Amino acid sequence: MISHNHTSKKANNFILVLCKVNHRNRKLATEKQMIDEMQHQLQIVEEVFAKTPELMDVLTHPKITIERKKQFVSEAFAELSPTVQHTVLLLLERHRIQIVGQMVQEYRFLANEVRGVADATVYSVKPLSADEKRAISQSFASKVGKHTLNISNIVDKSLIGGVKLRIGNRIYDGSISSKLETIHRGLLAHRS
Repeated sequence: MISHNHTSKKANNFILVLCKVNHRNRKLATEKQMIDEMQHQLQIVEEVFAKTPELMDVLTHPKITIERKKQFVSEAFAELSPTVQHTVLLLLERHRIQIVGQMVQEYRFLANEVRGVADATVYSVKPLSADEKRAISQSFASKVGKHTLNISNIVDKSLIGGVKLRIGNRIYDGSISSKLETIHRGLLAHRS
């Protein structure tokens, strides 16, 4: 017979492990939410600069004082977190505001790395359905060591059929035009 004290100790240890795992999972979930929120806010910054090119003109104009430029930034991004606002202000103060788009892209890349996600471009003859995108993501994500792929689809009628997939600097070409080109090269090689 096992003593109550011994059983309680094992149960207590088990509960402690569960609490630690739960705490770690909660911490990871919170970190993921923070990463997602930061990416969302940086995307807003990127969109504001893309939609209002005059803002960049104002922020890089030599005759406008830095104080006035800071005021523009503070007003334009008042709804965003202090961290994002300070980051944009820091870029402004260091005369690096022109790299805001690159900074957002780099953050997106790093956030995707943390999440196990990669951006992929799929070229196809017709627009892909959500199910087709999901199937491609499931098929190729593991080939590049990721959990999932963010797929953007570009319609390219010159492919004739099939798809061509670009993930980073890797290209997977399953298009009919590529296969025809391979056959063509093979025929030419045999002629020589």
